[in-house]
Amino acid sequence: MNRLYKRLILFCFALLGLLAPVVRADGLIEFSPELLERVGAKWGASAVKRLQAMRNIVLENQSLSELEKLELVNNFFNLVPYYSDLEHWGAEDYWATPFEKLTTFGGDCEDYSIAKYFTLRELGVDDGKMRITYVKALNWDEAHMVLTYAPDPRTVPLVLDNLIPEIKPATQRKDLVPVYSFNVQGLWLAKERGSGQFVGGSDRIGQWSALLERLAK
Repeated sequence: MNRLYKRLILFCFALLGLLAPVVRADGLIEFSPELLERVGAKWGASAVKRLQAMRNIVLENQSLSELEKLELVNNFFNLVPYYSDLEHWGAEDYWATPFEKLTTFGGDCEDYSIAKYFTLRELGVDDGKMRITYVKALNWDEAHMVLTYAPDPRTVPLVLDNLIPEIKPATQRKDLVPVYSFNVQGLWLAKERGSGQFVGGSDRIGQWSALLERLAK
């Protein structure tokens, strides 16, 4: 987490370039039988069920209100156990895709935030309402990451967190000090109320641009 300034991740359901979902004509997620067979062989039947559960969340809940979608996705990913990168991946800092998070059944704070962000996008929540937000967690005295949601830039954002399962307004999370936030539309210096100071497009970040280019290909 101490290198959040240096790294951003792009959601893609791929692992080592070998596994990829089928995207339906309407843009929603579908997993091929071949993919699920590979997942089952490598990670077991429970991993297959977790992927299918995520797929069903996306396909079956498009008509929910946005607040209901937030709660659904937040609860779903918070069921995944927390592990540090060193424990789970044997690396000091590793950013997992949602696919990796669900199949290996573990992850740390950035993995929760990233998975929630991109799953909510699949559920139709607009990018402009969501930010992956880098904060300082005062109770832990360390860097942390959450997902925030604000239907309007002038409103206090809601915080989706793995530390506290209840979704709360940022004004009620005195334990978190926002530093900056980002999504596919840009990068902002964060503050508790309002949208923060826009400091440029995400194409200013080399690793982010490279990931977008790889996805386009």
